[in-house]
Amino acid sequence: MSINNLINKTKQLLNNFLDRLDPKPIESIVEMIHQHQGLIFLSGVGKSGMIAQKIAQTLTSTGTRAFYISPTDSMHGDLGQIAKDDAVFLISKSGESDELIAMLPSLRNKEAYIIAVVSNENSRLSKGSDKTILLPFEQELCPFDLAPTVSTTQQLIFGDLLAISLMQKKEISKDQFAKNHPAGRLGKRLTMKVKDLMLRDAHVPLCLGDQKLGDILVDFSSKRAGCMLVIDDGKKLKGIFTDGDLRRALQKHGSEVLQMKMDDLMIKQPRKVVSDMMAYEAMKYMEGDQKSPIMVLPVVELDDRVVGLVKLHDIIQSGV
Repeated sequence: MSINNLINKTKQLLNNFLDRLDPKPIESIVEMIHQHQGLIFLSGVGKSGMIAQKIAQTLTSTGTRAFYISPTDSMHGDLGQIAKDDAVFLISKSGESDELIAMLPSLRNKEAYIIAVVSNENSRLSKGSDKTILLPFEQELCPFDLAPTVSTTQQLIFGDLLAISLMQKKEISKDQFAKNHPAGRLGKRLTMKVKDLMLRDAHVPLCLGDQKLGDILVDFSSKRAGCMLVIDDGKKLKGIFTDGDLRRALQKHGSEVLQMKMDDLMIKQPRKVVSDMMAYEAMKYMEGDQKSPIMVLPVVELDDRVVGLVKLHDIIQSGV
């Protein structure tokens, strides 16, 4: 079977699954977890165990405390983590995994709430649990219908539905989400602002509108910012003059351009940002027009007073 045929087959199988999946049991579990203060544990064997670990991590990162528990280790002391009213999800396609079924008596003794996540509602795991989440299953993508493929994808989808539904239920804000992701590109995109990367104070290339180009060339070159920000006496932004503008002005006016005032050379009403804008949003703004990308942006207060300058190069270098 070609890759294209496999893609179409996967689409068909997952569409059938989503069409047949009953949302009501999942909604009731979400409500139960939201109302109680217990912890969430997930367990599974083999590939389902890996899925259980991923779901636990997704839940934790989206604001719901969750832990993976190995079915083998649970029988050798790890069940001590589980207390009354904790919710335990046992994930198994067949619902007949001996390692999970062996956990049932101890979980009942602990008065934990047991949820079977299975594709066989008549399985021993389903019958021994307090609640069953049935994941309708048709067949694996594997030509022998053996290797876990579609079934584990269905388990992942269930985990994502559970995590995001709880996240919405708890009204987790972007700031709360960012606190759980302080590192890496994701963390930087959620936490790094323009003010963390912008040039400040003496590093910002500034000039007045009545100054001549020849008088500010040294500052223009030494600041190495690729531009000059033209301001008034109150430091309010009037315009911008870039390296590109310098080249075009020289081509048009020749050496006479050195005697021209910045008011006559600047680009009026330039695009700008505020310091509290997320650096990632500023980068998207700068790259928005591929025909004329912006390499630098003035950073202003609400009254248009210049407080800094942010460079596209610095944002990219930050790893946002």
